[in-house]
Amino acid sequence: MSKVIAITGAARGIGFATAGALAARGAKVAIGDVDETAAKEAGERLGVLALRVDVTDRASFEAFLEDVEDGLGALDVLVNNAGIMPIGPVTGESEADARRCLDVNVHGVMTGTRLALERMLPRGRGQIVNIASLAGVLPTPGLALYNASKAAVVAFTEATRLEVRDRGVHVGAILPSFTNTELIAGTRSPRGMRNCEPEDVAAAVVQMIARPRPQIVVPRMLTGQIRMMGLIPDGVKRFMARRYGLDTIFLDFDREARKGYDARIRG
Repeated sequence: MSKVIAITGAARGIGFATAGALAARGAKVAIGDVDETAAKEAGERLGVLALRVDVTDRASFEAFLEDVEDGLGALDVLVNNAGIMPIGPVTGESEADARRCLDVNVHGVMTGTRLALERMLPRGRGQIVNIASLAGVLPTPGLALYNASKAAVVAFTEATRLEVRDRGVHVGAILPSFTNTELIAGTRSPRGMRNCEPEDVAAAVVQMIARPRPQIVVPRMLTGQIRMMGLIPDGVKRFMARRYGLDTIFLDFDREARKGYDARIRG
C-alpha cells in the first residue's frame, strides 16, 4: 500500500493501532495528537512521522497536513480519528464538556475534512475516513453528549460523500462498538458481548482504504441489526437495553477508575 496517510488522535488506542496496521502494509504514515510527547513516543515505537495537532484549531490542523505533505508527499488518505467521550447524566454535563466534545468530535472532523478536500479535489483523487461510532446511531442513557457528536459525524460524512463522490474523492465512516480503549475506562461491557479491540477497528480502516464504501460497522456481525433498528418498536428497544445493561452502563460507572481519562480530556 504505497499511500501517504495521516491519522489524528493517534498517540493511543484506535489511532495508534491503525497507524501500525497501515505502516505494516507499506503505507507512509504520519500520526498527529494534541499530546505531543505521547505522539513522539508513539511515532518512535511505530517508526512513523509524528507531529502535534490540535484538531480544534484550524491553523494547527492546516500546519499538520502541510508538514505531512512536506515530509511524505501528497496526502492520499486522512483518517479523522481524534475524539473524546465524556459520560454521565445529561443534567451533569457542563457547558465546558459540551463545547469541548463538539469542538473535538464534530468541528475537528469537519475542519480536517475541508482541509483535506482542498488538497484532494484539485488532484481528482484522495480518501477521507472518519471514525464515528455506533453511538452515532444508537442513543444510550448517560451518553447523550457523545451520541450527539457522533450522530453529527455520521450525517456529515454521508452528506460529504454524496457531494464529492463523482469527483475522485472517497469519504466514508467507521462505526465501532465498545472498544477497549481509554474511552470506556471505568465502565463495564454489555452483558453477553465481547468488546472490540483497537486492532479490529484498524482492520476495518485498512479494508475501507483498500475498497472504499460508505460505512463499515465493527464488528461486522452487527451491521444487519443496526439497519433494522428504525423498524423496532420502542418497547422492544427498551427491553433489549435492559437485557444487555445498556440502560445503566454510562450512568453507573467507576468514577475513580475514570478520573485519569476525564482529567486528560478536559486538559
